[in-house]
Amino acid sequence: METLIALGKKAKQAERQLAQASSIAKNEALILMAEGLLNDTDKIIEANKKDTEAAKENGISESLLDRLTLTQERVEAMAQGLKDIAKLPDPIGLVESMWTNDAGLKIGKQSVPLGVIGIIYEARPNVTSDAAGLCFKSGNVVILRGGKEAFNSNLAVVTSLRASLEGSTLPETAIQLVEDTSRDSANEMMKLNRYLDVLIPRGGANLIKAVVENATVPVIETGTGNCHVYIDQSAQLEMATDIIVNAKTDRPSVCNAAETLLIHKDVAEDYLPVIEEALNEWKVELRADEASQKHLKAFTPATEADWETEYLDYILAVKVVDSLDEAIEHINRYSTGHSEAIVTNDYFAGQRFHREVDSAAVYVNASTRYTDGFEFGFGAEIGISTQKLHARGPMGLPELTSSKYIIFGEGQTR
Repeated sequence: METLIALGKKAKQAERQLAQASSIAKNEALILMAEGLLNDTDKIIEANKKDTEAAKENGISESLLDRLTLTQERVEAMAQGLKDIAKLPDPIGLVESMWTNDAGLKIGKQSVPLGVIGIIYEARPNVTSDAAGLCFKSGNVVILRGGKEAFNSNLAVVTSLRASLEGSTLPETAIQLVEDTSRDSANEMMKLNRYLDVLIPRGGANLIKAVVENATVPVIETGTGNCHVYIDQSAQLEMATDIIVNAKTDRPSVCNAAETLLIHKDVAEDYLPVIEEALNEWKVELRADEASQKHLKAFTPATEADWETEYLDYILAVKVVDSLDEAIEHINRYSTGHSEAIVTNDYFAGQRFHREVDSAAVYVNASTRYTDGFEFGFGAEIGISTQKLHARGPMGLPELTSSKYIIFGEGQTR
């Protein structure tokens, strides 16, 4: 098992070669990696079974087990993600603007890779290929440190990707996996300033908090998803029901799933029983405030903690509000800044919601489940940033670049 220092040294050696690679070379390598995943599907699924069996023995929840599980369809989707990334425009080397200053210097701003990116993440093995592909296309070397729950899956995926790179002109050391899944390796990675240019955590609130508070490497914070759906007084019942059911039940273990339903008092009596019946098919537990309890058959009384919890499970907090103002105030108070939605037929209410809700993705009449790099047309995503510096929302290729100034002179001196 290689030390982080050894991995860091190899990453730095690969950094320059990958940063200078042509778009053609990177795209050809991505296609080889995609084909490699397809060829190695059986091996990857077999490795994944070891992880899922161990997770079941440890009492993992059904929603988190779904997050961990790989099927042939999901491996095929991972491979397709790499092919889609290959089709995207290369973000490196673009000159955003060019101007001439008073001294006659021509000055341009050009996009460049960030360098070596470290990613600490939990039990989602598809992140391994998505992150590797996006970093690779944007000219960045990546060091991946997944959780112990998905170790066998991650190792199988990275082994496949690196083997595919042997058939390319680019170094296999551009993609590396930390095989030590102990807490010590995570802590060491957070302070690997000499080799890492940026660190991106993906996972639950505790992981993200630990990285943000303890890392000395610069961090791009991908946030937890305490997402809200607000049903306005003008909303159509069928649309409102479809959106909240999708936002809560499609994949409750992911960060863009809804955790709180807010509903206007004028429609609560008519709408909540219908919504409850639809959610019952998925056995969703409702954590209801006092006002919403009057319109529900089965519920658990909500506490203050329910308004700020990311359940990642078939649980939904429910609150009746008096107005759009109260809905916006509640969201801005308890949201993690990820994704929020309003269901309304009132154009001006939708515009106010867009304008006043301070989150990375704000929807009118659509499910929060669309906050995703693939759905936004990015091919895949490295994560969903809930901070405001450098990147916000689903992070695709442009967010994995920095810039430098290129200057052309004719002998000018100052």
